[in-house]
Amino acid sequence: MMYGLKTCQNAWLRTHSVWGRYIVSFLLIITQLGFCSVYFMFIADNLQQIVEEAHMVSNSCHPRKILVLTPILDIRFYMVTILPFLILLVFIQNLKLISIFSTLANITTLGSMALIFEYIVQGIPDPSNLPLMASWETFLLFFGTAIFTFEGVGTVLPLKNQMKHPQQFSFVLYSGMSLIIILYVCLGTLGYMKFGSSTQASITLNLPICWLYQSVKLMYSIGIFFTYALQFHVPAEIIIPIVISQVSESWALFADLTVRTALVCLTCVSAILIPRLDLVISLVGSVSSSALALIIPPLLELITFYPEDMSCVTIAKDIMISILGLLGCVFGTYQALYELIQPIDHLIANSTGVYA
Repeated sequence: MMYGLKTCQNAWLRTHSVWGRYIVSFLLIITQLGFCSVYFMFIADNLQQIVEEAHMVSNSCHPRKILVLTPILDIRFYMVTILPFLILLVFIQNLKLISIFSTLANITTLGSMALIFEYIVQGIPDPSNLPLMASWETFLLFFGTAIFTFEGVGTVLPLKNQMKHPQQFSFVLYSGMSLIIILYVCLGTLGYMKFGSSTQASITLNLPICWLYQSVKLMYSIGIFFTYALQFHVPAEIIIPIVISQVSESWALFADLTVRTALVCLTCVSAILIPRLDLVISLVGSVSSSALALIIPPLLELITFYPEDMSCVTIAKDIMISILGLLGCVFGTYQALYELIQPIDHLIANSTGVYA
């Protein structure tokens, strides 16, 4: 971003090009720490269900009935419980070691997803009873959720930089994104057809109370736990060098570990203050992910390559994508914030329904 602004024709933008770096770095930090906060909530939600339903678990897997139960322990207790373990996890700075955890996370996630698909494709009710269209408010929340789901520039560029053959990155990117799109569309569609108005913010919370699917929640939570370190790596790489540069070499390690601890605690506090998984996903997606994915890239292309006689089609494409991103950012953020201040029984974020 900074180098793109340095090469543009506008003198004011060239003079203030460093602010491009600051803005993108700030948005990356907000986005990645937002991911980490969501991970806190996801792990805590599933851990709470596993622990508090332990006495009800059986070997037979029957569909979950709608239950109105008073939690034994507040969800925030589970967030605080996993906090020290995540702090220890982010103390690992060796990327090769983190990659081992990432592989373990991929294995557990894929295994869990296979079992989830195996369950939701069985006994799907007649979909003709489901509404064809949701309210317009939920489309705004969907925008933020979708952008949150697909935005990954903070890890995509480092992945390309570390490839043995970077010229093959396009094939890797298109293949990976195609697979992800298929998985998301299938899981979302089949999950809603299966559970209808009882669909939860995380489909793992809809699984039956039996040993098999309790283990699925546990495996998925373990996968998300290890993925936390990968998402955390990006803001750590931006913030920690700045802090270390301000202290002597003898204090560098202490400063490094202190910043890591503080950032993990920040994500935990954020999750505690707003323990609404679906709304936080939409908010993070609308605020920062949309800027990184839809607003900044096309504007940067316009600024950088406009003097080189860009085609009218490319210019129109960039303008349309930026406008779409800006509208989604503004209205999606407004709707997510509006829903956050509503009483819990007024939720539409999980537009299909909520059960405790």
